[in-house]
Amino acid sequence: MTGDTISVTERLVLRRITPDDAPFILELLNEPSFLEFIGDKGVRNLDDARHYILTGPVASYDRHGFGLYLVLLKPGDVPIGSCGLLQRNILPDVDIGYALRPAFWGQGYAFEAASAVLAHGREVFGLRRIVAITSPANAASKALLEKLGLRYERTLSLSSENDTDLFAIEA
Repeated sequence: MTGDTISVTERLVLRRITPDDAPFILELLNEPSFLEFIGDKGVRNLDDARHYILTGPVASYDRHGFGLYLVLLKPGDVPIGSCGLLQRNILPDVDIGYALRPAFWGQGYAFEAASAVLAHGREVFGLRRIVAITSPANAASKALLEKLGLRYERTLSLSSENDTDLFAIEA
């Protein structure tokens, strides 16, 4: 593994996101499903995508040692999504987040990537409790969280617009 690679699984490579990944990040953040279930990050062009990468994932690596990682399909290192650990001001615990391009849904890639990220969080950062938030309407995400071993704890009101379901797992 290179210094930027955090995990290699049977079918995937997870590595740190860099500004060179801006074209893919621009596409991912503007997927209708991303906009619906995660939110509009205001990324409209390559400059916006590079800014998002530098102020989001790269800043998180510098501050916390972890962040969102690019999920690449082997062989060929084809980017299919992102998955990683986030330290949000609105949550007391580190949470796991993920998003895949719809063409790669339903094939077990999100479970494979998220399992690797959970293990990385425990083994490298000693995290004993990891949470996740998802839209109550996102049945696929809720099913994935439960398959990963996270359990529903409660519904939160993190914004004035929508409620969010909180899931958690403790080691």
